Amino acid sequence: MTMIDNLKMAIPAQIRPRLRSAEFSDGRATFIVDVAGLDRPEAEQIQREIEAATAPLDGVNEVRVALMADRVARKIIAVGSGKGGVGKSTLTANLAVALSRAGHKVGVVDADIYGPSQVTLLDPQGQGLEARGNTIVSAQSPHGPRVVSMAHMVEAGKAIAWRGPMVGRALTQMMEADWADTELLLVDLPPGTGDVQLTMLQKFRPAGAVIVSTPQDLALIDVRRAIDLFRQAKVPVAGLVENMAGYACPHCGEISDPFGSGGAEAAAGELGVPFLGRIPLAMDIRAASDGGRPPASGEDENAAPFAAIAGKLAAWLDAEG
Repeated sequence: MTMIDNLKMAIPAQIRPRLRSAEFSDGRATFIVDVAGLDRPEAEQIQREIEAATAPLDGVNEVRVALMADRVARKIIAVGSGKGGVGKSTLTANLAVALSRAGHKVGVVDADIYGPSQVTLLDPQGQGLEARGNTIVSAQSPHGPRVVSMAHMVEAGKAIAWRGPMVGRALTQMMEADWADTELLLVDLPPGTGDVQLTMLQKFRPAGAVIVSTPQDLALIDVRRAIDLFRQAKVPVAGLVENMAGYACPHCGEISDPFGSGGAEAAAGELGVPFLGRIPLAMDIRAASDGGRPPASGEDENAAPFAAIAGKLAAWLDAEG
Protein backbone atom coordinates (compact mmCIF):
# COMPACT_ATOMS: atom_id res chain seq x y z
CA MET A 1 0.00 0.00 0.00
CA THR A 2 1.14 3.51 -0.73
CA MET A 3 1.35 6.25 1.88
CA ILE A 4 -1.75 7.85 0.38
CA ASP A 5 -3.62 4.55 0.84
CA ASN A 6 -2.45 4.36 4.47
CA LEU A 7 -3.65 7.88 5.10
CA LYS A 8 -7.07 7.21 3.60
CA MET A 9 -7.50 3.98 5.54
CA ALA A 10 -6.62 5.73 8.80
CA ILE A 11 -9.51 8.17 8.38
CA PRO A 12 -12.66 6.99 10.22
CA ALA A 13 -14.96 5.07 7.86
CA GLN A 14 -17.91 7.42 8.34
CA ILE A 15 -15.80 10.38 7.18
CA ARG A 16 -14.18 8.79 4.11
CA PRO A 17 -17.12 9.52 1.75
CA ARG A 18 -16.49 13.23 2.33
CA LEU A 19 -12.80 13.01 1.38
CA ARG A 20 -12.18 14.71 -1.96
CA SER A 21 -8.39 14.43 -2.17
CA ALA A 22 -5.35 13.35 -0.17
CA GLU A 23 -1.73 14.26 -0.83
CA PHE A 24 1.55 13.47 0.92
CA SER A 25 4.86 15.25 0.42
CA ASP A 26 7.91 15.84 2.63
CA GLY A 27 6.14 14.58 5.74
CA ARG A 28 3.05 16.72 5.18
CA ALA A 29 -0.37 15.13 4.72
CA THR A 30 -2.96 17.37 3.06
CA PHE A 31 -6.67 16.55 2.83
CA ILE A 32 -9.57 18.31 1.15
CA VAL A 33 -12.88 17.39 2.77
CA ASP A 34 -16.41 18.23 1.61
CA VAL A 35 -18.43 19.56 4.57
CA ALA A 36 -21.41 20.86 2.58
CA GLY A 37 -24.59 20.68 4.64
CA LEU A 38 -22.82 20.64 7.99
CA ASP A 39 -22.76 23.43 10.53
CA ARG A 40 -19.45 24.81 11.72
CA PRO A 41 -19.07 22.68 14.91
CA GLU A 42 -19.73 19.48 12.91
CA ALA A 43 -17.20 20.49 10.24
CA GLU A 44 -14.57 21.35 12.84
CA GLN A 45 -15.16 18.01 14.58
CA ILE A 46 -14.44 16.18 11.31
CA GLN A 47 -11.22 18.18 10.97
CA ARG A 48 -10.11 17.18 14.47
CA GLU A 49 -10.90 13.50 13.86
CA ILE A 50 -8.85 13.42 10.65
CA GLU A 51 -5.92 15.11 12.36
CA ALA A 52 -6.09 12.72 15.32
CA ALA A 53 -6.30 9.65 13.08
CA THR A 54 -3.49 10.48 10.67
CA ALA A 55 -0.93 12.42 12.72
CA PRO A 56 0.40 9.27 14.52
CA LEU A 57 1.28 7.48 11.26
CA ASP A 58 4.99 6.87 10.63
CA GLY A 59 6.50 9.58 8.46
CA VAL A 60 3.74 12.13 9.08
CA ASN A 61 5.12 15.35 10.54
CA GLU A 62 2.25 17.68 9.74
CA VAL A 63 -1.45 17.34 8.87
CA ARG A 64 -3.44 19.98 7.01
CA VAL A 65 -7.19 19.70 6.48
CA ALA A 66 -9.02 22.04 4.09
CA LEU A 67 -12.78 22.15 4.58
CA MET A 68 -14.74 22.73 1.40
CA ALA A 69 -18.41 23.67 1.27
CA ASP A 70 -20.65 24.97 -1.47
CA ARG A 71 -21.04 28.71 -1.16
CA VAL A 72 -24.51 29.94 -0.36
CA ALA A 73 -25.92 31.70 -3.41
CA ARG A 74 -26.66 35.13 -1.93
CA LYS A 75 -28.51 37.91 -3.60
CA ILE A 76 -27.18 41.43 -3.13
CA ILE A 77 -29.27 44.57 -2.96
CA ALA A 78 -27.37 47.85 -3.04
CA VAL A 79 -29.04 50.67 -1.10
CA GLY A 80 -27.87 53.99 -2.45
CA SER A 81 -28.61 57.69 -2.64
CA GLY A 82 -27.42 60.54 -4.76
CA LYS A 83 -26.53 62.64 -1.71
CA GLY A 84 -26.02 62.31 2.02
CA GLY A 85 -28.47 63.10 4.79
CA VAL A 86 -31.50 61.37 3.28
CA GLY A 87 -31.76 58.58 5.87
CA LYS A 88 -30.32 55.79 3.71
CA SER A 89 -28.65 53.96 6.60
CA THR A 90 -31.77 54.08 8.75
CA LEU A 91 -33.81 52.70 5.87
CA THR A 92 -31.26 49.93 5.23
CA ALA A 93 -31.24 48.81 8.86
CA ASN A 94 -35.01 48.84 9.22
CA LEU A 95 -35.54 47.18 5.85
CA ALA A 96 -33.19 44.40 6.95
CA VAL A 97 -35.07 43.99 10.23
CA ALA A 98 -38.44 43.91 8.47
CA LEU A 99 -37.19 41.31 5.98
CA SER A 100 -35.75 39.24 8.82
CA ARG A 101 -39.06 39.33 10.66
CA ALA A 102 -40.73 38.10 7.49
CA GLY A 103 -38.53 35.01 7.52
CA HIS A 104 -35.67 36.04 5.25
CA LYS A 105 -32.03 35.39 6.23
CA VAL A 106 -30.55 38.86 5.89
CA GLY A 107 -27.17 40.49 6.36
CA VAL A 108 -26.14 44.15 6.24
CA VAL A 109 -22.82 45.34 4.85
CA ASP A 110 -22.04 48.83 6.14
CA ALA A 111 -20.15 49.99 3.06
CA ASP A 112 -20.18 53.65 4.09
CA ILE A 113 -16.50 53.34 4.96
CA TYR A 114 -15.97 56.93 6.11
CA GLY A 115 -19.25 57.28 8.00
CA PRO A 116 -20.34 53.85 9.26
CA SER A 117 -23.53 53.83 11.32
CA GLN A 118 -24.97 50.31 11.21
CA VAL A 119 -23.38 49.35 14.54
CA THR A 120 -25.37 52.14 16.21
CA LEU A 121 -28.53 51.06 14.42
CA LEU A 122 -28.29 47.26 14.60
CA ASP A 123 -25.57 46.20 17.02
CA PRO A 124 -25.24 48.84 19.75
CA GLN A 125 -23.62 46.39 22.20
CA GLY A 126 -21.22 44.99 19.60
CA GLN A 127 -17.74 44.22 20.92
CA GLY A 128 -16.04 43.90 17.54
CA LEU A 129 -15.79 41.08 15.03
CA GLU A 130 -14.20 37.66 15.28
CA ALA A 131 -11.81 36.41 12.62
CA ARG A 132 -11.08 32.92 11.36
CA GLY A 133 -7.82 33.05 9.49
CA ASN A 134 -8.15 35.88 6.99
CA THR A 135 -11.96 35.84 7.10
CA ILE A 136 -13.98 38.09 9.39
CA VAL A 137 -17.15 36.66 10.91
CA SER A 138 -20.30 38.76 10.69
CA ALA A 139 -21.89 39.86 13.96
CA GLN A 140 -25.38 38.73 14.91
CA SER A 141 -27.65 41.68 15.60
CA PRO A 142 -30.16 41.17 18.42
CA HIS A 143 -32.78 42.41 15.95
CA GLY A 144 -32.30 39.56 13.45
CA PRO A 145 -29.91 40.51 10.63
CA ARG A 146 -26.20 39.81 10.65
CA VAL A 147 -23.96 42.85 10.16
CA VAL A 148 -20.40 43.86 9.31
CA SER A 149 -19.28 47.47 9.63
CA MET A 150 -16.05 49.45 9.68
CA ALA A 151 -17.29 50.71 13.04
CA HIS A 152 -16.70 47.17 14.35
CA MET A 153 -13.06 47.43 13.33
CA VAL A 154 -11.91 50.94 14.24
CA GLU A 155 -11.89 52.91 17.46
CA ALA A 156 -15.06 54.93 18.02
CA GLY A 157 -14.67 58.51 16.82
CA LYS A 158 -11.48 57.82 14.89
CA ALA A 159 -11.36 59.23 11.37
CA ILE A 160 -10.73 56.85 8.47
CA ALA A 161 -8.45 58.49 5.90
CA TRP A 162 -8.01 55.91 3.15
CA ARG A 163 -7.42 56.18 -0.56
CA GLY A 164 -9.43 54.29 -3.17
CA PRO A 165 -7.52 50.96 -3.24
CA MET A 166 -7.76 50.56 0.54
CA VAL A 167 -11.47 51.32 0.43
CA GLY A 168 -11.93 48.66 -2.24
CA ARG A 169 -10.07 46.07 -0.16
CA ALA A 170 -12.15 46.90 2.90
CA LEU A 171 -15.37 46.46 0.94
CA THR A 172 -14.16 43.13 -0.45
CA GLN A 173 -13.27 41.88 3.03
CA MET A 174 -16.72 42.78 4.33
CA MET A 175 -18.56 41.30 1.35
CA GLU A 176 -16.54 38.07 1.62
CA ALA A 177 -17.01 37.72 5.37
CA ASP A 178 -18.46 34.58 6.94
CA TRP A 179 -22.19 35.31 6.64
CA ALA A 180 -23.33 31.89 7.90
CA ASP A 181 -26.63 30.97 6.17
CA THR A 182 -27.47 34.51 5.07
CA GLU A 183 -29.33 34.51 1.74
CA LEU A 184 -29.71 38.25 1.10
CA LEU A 185 -27.18 41.02 1.67
CA LEU A 186 -28.27 44.65 1.87
CA VAL A 187 -25.30 46.92 1.17
CA ASP A 188 -25.52 50.37 2.74
CA LEU A 189 -23.52 52.39 0.22
CA PRO A 190 -22.02 55.81 0.88
CA PRO A 191 -23.74 58.70 -0.88
CA GLY A 192 -22.71 59.61 -4.39
CA THR A 193 -21.03 57.60 -7.15
CA GLY A 194 -17.46 57.02 -5.97
CA ASP A 195 -14.94 54.21 -5.41
CA VAL A 196 -17.16 52.02 -3.24
CA GLN A 197 -20.00 52.08 -5.75
CA LEU A 198 -17.68 51.23 -8.63
CA THR A 199 -16.06 48.35 -6.76
CA MET A 200 -19.47 47.01 -5.79
CA LEU A 201 -20.80 47.16 -9.34
CA GLN A 202 -17.70 45.72 -11.00
CA LYS A 203 -16.83 42.97 -8.53
CA PHE A 204 -20.05 41.85 -6.84
CA ARG A 205 -22.85 42.52 -9.35
CA PRO A 206 -25.90 43.32 -7.20
CA ALA A 207 -29.22 41.74 -8.13
CA GLY A 208 -30.79 45.16 -7.78
CA ALA A 209 -30.64 48.58 -6.20
CA VAL A 210 -32.91 50.55 -3.89
CA ILE A 211 -32.57 54.33 -4.10
CA VAL A 212 -33.47 56.58 -1.17
CA SER A 213 -34.41 60.24 -1.46
CA THR A 214 -36.20 62.99 0.37
CA PRO A 215 -39.00 64.71 -1.56
CA GLN A 216 -37.33 68.02 -2.39
CA ASP A 217 -36.08 68.82 -5.88
CA LEU A 218 -32.41 69.18 -4.86
CA ALA A 219 -32.26 65.58 -3.63
CA LEU A 220 -34.11 64.31 -6.69
CA ILE A 221 -31.50 65.81 -9.02
CA ASP A 222 -28.92 63.55 -7.36
CA VAL A 223 -31.30 60.56 -7.44
CA ARG A 224 -31.27 60.72 -11.22
CA ARG A 225 -27.46 60.50 -11.19
CA ALA A 226 -27.53 57.48 -8.86
CA ILE A 227 -30.10 55.68 -11.00
CA ASP A 228 -28.07 56.44 -14.12
CA LEU A 229 -24.97 54.86 -12.54
CA PHE A 230 -26.81 51.60 -11.83
CA ARG A 231 -28.36 51.57 -15.28
CA GLN A 232 -24.97 52.04 -16.92
CA ALA A 233 -23.79 49.00 -14.97
CA LYS A 234 -26.91 47.08 -16.05
CA VAL A 235 -28.07 46.67 -12.43
CA PRO A 236 -31.87 46.85 -12.28
CA VAL A 237 -33.38 49.40 -9.90
CA ALA A 238 -35.81 47.60 -7.59
CA GLY A 239 -37.39 50.89 -6.61
CA LEU A 240 -37.28 54.32 -5.08
CA VAL A 241 -38.15 55.14 -1.45
CA GLU A 242 -39.23 58.60 -0.31
CA ASN A 243 -37.91 59.27 3.19
CA MET A 244 -38.84 62.11 5.57
CA ALA A 245 -42.19 62.37 3.81
CA GLY A 246 -44.51 64.42 5.96
CA TYR A 247 -44.28 65.46 9.62
CA ALA A 248 -47.12 64.97 12.09
CA CYS A 249 -47.12 67.59 14.84
CA PRO A 250 -47.04 65.73 18.17
CA HIS A 251 -49.30 68.39 19.72
CA CYS A 252 -52.06 68.99 17.18
CA GLY A 253 -51.57 66.10 14.74
CA GLU A 254 -51.46 68.38 11.72
CA ILE A 255 -49.34 67.05 8.82
CA SER A 256 -46.78 69.39 7.30
CA ASP A 257 -44.25 68.80 4.53
CA PRO A 258 -40.96 70.56 5.35
CA PHE A 259 -39.18 68.77 2.49
CA GLY A 260 -42.07 68.90 0.02
CA SER A 261 -44.42 66.11 -0.93
CA GLY A 262 -44.58 63.40 -3.58
CA GLY A 263 -41.40 64.37 -5.40
CA ALA A 264 -39.82 60.93 -5.21
CA GLU A 265 -42.94 59.17 -6.43
CA ALA A 266 -43.20 61.59 -9.35
CA ALA A 267 -39.52 61.07 -10.17
CA ALA A 268 -39.98 57.28 -10.07
CA GLY A 269 -42.76 57.62 -12.62
CA GLU A 270 -40.66 59.83 -14.87
CA LEU A 271 -37.65 57.51 -14.66
CA GLY A 272 -39.64 54.32 -15.12
CA VAL A 273 -38.69 52.67 -11.82
CA PRO A 274 -41.02 51.23 -9.15
CA PHE A 275 -42.03 53.42 -6.23
CA LEU A 276 -41.66 51.33 -3.05
CA GLY A 277 -43.22 53.70 -0.53
CA ARG A 278 -42.78 56.53 1.95
CA ILE A 279 -41.27 56.79 5.41
CA PRO A 280 -42.58 59.72 7.49
CA LEU A 281 -40.41 62.29 9.22
CA ALA A 282 -41.12 61.12 12.78
CA MET A 283 -39.35 61.89 16.04
CA ASP A 284 -40.01 58.34 17.30
CA ILE A 285 -38.21 56.81 14.31
CA ARG A 286 -35.20 59.05 14.85
CA ALA A 287 -35.03 58.46 18.62
CA ALA A 288 -35.49 54.69 18.38
CA SER A 289 -32.87 54.39 15.65
CA ASP A 290 -30.32 56.46 17.56
CA GLY A 291 -30.94 54.20 20.56
CA GLY A 292 -30.28 51.00 18.64
CA ARG A 293 -33.96 49.99 18.61
CA PRO A 294 -34.99 49.83 14.94
CA PRO A 295 -38.66 50.82 14.64
CA ALA A 296 -39.20 47.94 12.22
CA SER A 297 -38.71 45.55 15.14
CA GLY A 298 -41.90 46.83 16.79
CA GLU A 299 -45.61 46.48 16.16
CA ASP A 300 -46.74 50.11 16.02
CA GLU A 301 -47.40 52.56 13.22
CA ASN A 302 -43.67 53.29 12.86
CA ALA A 303 -42.98 49.67 11.86
CA ALA A 304 -45.70 49.53 9.22
CA PRO A 305 -44.07 51.51 6.37
CA PHE A 306 -40.84 49.52 6.65
CA ALA A 307 -42.77 46.24 6.56
CA ALA A 308 -44.68 47.40 3.49
CA ILE A 309 -41.51 48.38 1.63
CA ALA A 310 -39.84 45.09 2.66
CA GLY A 311 -42.81 43.20 1.24
CA LYS A 312 -42.53 44.99 -2.10
CA LEU A 313 -38.78 44.37 -2.27
CA ALA A 314 -39.26 40.66 -1.49
CA ALA A 315 -41.90 40.41 -4.21
CA TRP A 316 -39.55 42.12 -6.67
CA LEU A 317 -36.76 39.66 -5.83
CA ASP A 318 -39.12 36.71 -6.31
CA ALA A 319 -40.22 38.06 -9.68
CA GLU A 320 -36.60 38.56 -10.78
CA GLY A 321 -35.81 34.95 -9.82
